[in-house]
Amino acid sequence: MRDSQKRILTGTHFMLGNHAVVEGALAAGCNFFAGYPITPANEISQHMGLRMPSVGGAFLQAEDELCSIFALSGAALAGAKAMTATASAGYNYMQEGLGYAVAAEIPIVVVDVMRCRGENYATQSDVMQLRWGASGDHEMIVLAPASVQELFDFTIRAFNLAEKYRTPVIVMSETTIALMREKLVIPKPDEIEIVNRKKPGVPPDQFVPFRAEMNDAPPLPDFGEGYGILHSLNPHDEMGWIAWDPEVFDTLYQRITGKITANYDDIVRVDEYFLDDAEIALDAYGSESRPAREAVTIARKEGIKAGLLKLNTIWPVPEKQLAEIARQAARVLAVEMNIGKYSGEIERVCCGCCPVSRITKNSGQIHTSSEIYQAIRESLN
Repeated sequence: MRDSQKRILTGTHFMLGNHAVVEGALAAGCNFFAGYPITPANEISQHMGLRMPSVGGAFLQAEDELCSIFALSGAALAGAKAMTATASAGYNYMQEGLGYAVAAEIPIVVVDVMRCRGENYATQSDVMQLRWGASGDHEMIVLAPASVQELFDFTIRAFNLAEKYRTPVIVMSETTIALMREKLVIPKPDEIEIVNRKKPGVPPDQFVPFRAEMNDAPPLPDFGEGYGILHSLNPHDEMGWIAWDPEVFDTLYQRITGKITANYDDIVRVDEYFLDDAEIALDAYGSESRPAREAVTIARKEGIKAGLLKLNTIWPVPEKQLAEIARQAARVLAVEMNIGKYSGEIERVCCGCCPVSRITKNSGQIHTSSEIYQAIRESLN
């Protein structure tokens, strides 16, 4: 069997969400995984441990989460497409390594299967941690799948974005979808877009390791190819040497953050449902977008002009799309499964355009469509 056939199980499957993450990673070219056991992400490690050897990759059960994240950086700098998977508490331990990967511009993928404190209840409570949980000034790309199919698709996209922009990318999964089985359609290999990192076009003696256009990422050679590079957490010049000059410092971080913010249109993705004439606009991400969409359908049947903006990228914030619906709608309803953490971002963007109401739930259970529909009706009063 050819490598692509081993990696990409083309066909229709009835698959667990965590297993779909693994299949998406392998389809994207992942050939290194390091992780430490933690529920509800364990099925990712377990399935990856079975699948990775069949495609010639390496699987490491690390001694802890910090070891996992630094192993990823080492593997990625050696040329691998590297991924780890964890859950909320485990993500806490990885934050030092994430800060290093951001500063050193290392392409890695981290899957966070959110859980409610130490229990495997439904939650979206990591939404701010995923954005801000790393040291130093930085931007973060965070994708929010809402189904088993999207866990597969968004994992591929996470690798592509990581490789293109030389940055960590987070897949924000949830207990709700990670442990659910649904239909998954895996395309043929030639139907899957794959992005690989840029490589140097000059020999080592002519290569300037961190020289790039202001809003772009520099090429990345592999360890062992003859390019001697210092990959440091500290501020550094274009050669990689540690430099504390204020102008060098500012230029470096303007580029590292700018390669994310300036490429907003390439990175940020949303889906729209019934928004053309919506007077009540719902914003939701991840699993909460499912009952929100059902609630919008119910409202439409009752003659209420409701619509939904489904946020597939939550960081960077989809400010353009949020601002557009705020200008046209009479009210925006922010739906999420926590105490209202991301709602503050929606209020910030919509401020002055229309009122924003929060539909939040923090009981370890996803909203029902009837609960959201009732909130839509109440917003009309």
